[in-house]
Order: sequence, then C-alpha cells, then structure tokens
Amino acid sequence: MALAHLLPKADAVVTDPPYGETSLDWDVWPDGWPDVAALVAPQVWCFGSMRMFLDKGHQFRAWKLAQDVVWEKHNGSNNANDRFRRLHELALHFYRGEWGALHKEPQFTNDATARTVRRKAQPQHWGDIGPSSYASEDGGPKLMGSVIYARSCHGYAVNETQKPEDIVAPLLQYSVPPGGLVVDCFAGSGTTGAVARKTGRRAILIEKREAQCRAIVNRLSQGDLLAANVRANAPGADGRLARAPDDRQPRARGQGGRPWRVAC
Repeated sequence: MALAHLLPKADAVVTDPPYGETSLDWDVWPDGWPDVAALVAPQVWCFGSMRMFLDKGHQFRAWKLAQDVVWEKHNGSNNANDRFRRLHELALHFYRGEWGALHKEPQFTNDATARTVRRKAQPQHWGDIGPSSYASEDGGPKLMGSVIYARSCHGYAVNETQKPEDIVAPLLQYSVPPGGLVVDCFAGSGTTGAVARKTGRRAILIEKREAQCRAIVNRLSQGDLLAANVRANAPGADGRLARAPDDRQPRARGQGGRPWRVAC
C-alpha cells in the first residue's frame, strides 16, 4: 500500500485480497487498502466471500456499489460437513465519482445463435389472413449474466487462491479499455497481468511475497500460460519440483515490448 502514491492513474483496480478467514500466515486482511485503491483508480473489482464483505464492509464506505458477479466453480471446498458445499465466490464492483464518467464495456456471451431473419410461410389451413409470410428474429449477441461459470485452477495453480482467467477477463474488459491500465494490488499468481497481456491492456502488479513475484515473472515470460504453470509445477527426474535459480530473473514484456511492472 505504501507504493500507491508512486503509481500512475489507472482505469481500474482488479484484485483478490486475502479474505482473512483462516489462521494461515498469508491470509491477513490489510486494513485500509480500499482507501488506498481510491488514490489509484475510480473503480474496483474485488473478489471475496459474503463473510468477508460483511466483516469488512465498513472499509468500502467511501465507495458506491455498482454490481455483483458470482463466480460459479466446477468444484469447491468446505471446512464443515454440516453446511452446503461452497461452490462460488463473489466479485463486487465499486466506484467513486460519477457513474457516467467511468469506462464501461458490457460483455456478451459467444454461445448465442447468429442474428438472422427468417421468413416463414403461413400454413394454408389458416386461410386468407394477410401476407403469406412473416418475419421473425432469432439469436444475436446476449448480454453476459451475473453468474459466470469458470473452472478453478486445481492441478496447475501456483497460488493458494488463484483465479482462472475466464472469471477475471470479463471484469477487466468491462472496466479497462484496450490500451488502458489496470492495477492489481494483491497480484498472487499474476492472472490479472496475464489477462491484460492477452487482451491488449497494460498492468501493474503488486505482490508482497517474493516467491509469488518470481512465479508471476516466470508466468508472464512464457508464451503459453497454462503450459508455463504445468511446467513450473512438474516434478523433474529426481521427483522434485522445478525451481528457478536465485540469480535467474527473466524479464517479462507486454504489448509492444513494454515491460510488465511487478512490485515486490
């Protein structure tokens, strides 16, 4: 958070903070980060659980809630066997200032039938009721719904709470124009940066843990993201996981050869 005053103005923050729901060392909510994010961008997409947003909601008082998206997972986990299995997480969209001044690019699904006009002949048994044919319109682009299914990253994740590209991409593309800038202040595995690269956006990633910074640099330096994650977690001939030497610092670059900025 101390880096906020050094950052340029961004179009949006897209981030997945520690929820603060466990006793794990890394799962600690950084108090006050929503106020710091307000110095960086006029809108924020924040992943979290209902419990997290209820517990920490007072820290978003300076923001206005625009909408909420549900990430539907293909699997989930529970720490209790007397409750419904949790198969979703939330992503809440907050903004400051005037809604009309924000960049917004509604997303559409690609599974709709192409827009066509069909002319259908009237059945003869209807008799003489006017034209023998009429027009009807089917298909066309369909506005993406607020419940988005995306398979989780089990099997190749390099971060404990890694989000798949398929859930980050629509949020990022909605709020950040092509060539625009997104900031992720809890970068984790670098998914925000990977999506930005693939969609022609710029990204600044901030991550506290050095091991995760190395994973991000390794991930963004590879052409194939999924293959890079699989290779990074694949055991070698001795059965150990592959690790880059300490002096190996690959330089990841984005669109047009511009370097990705990863702050540790």
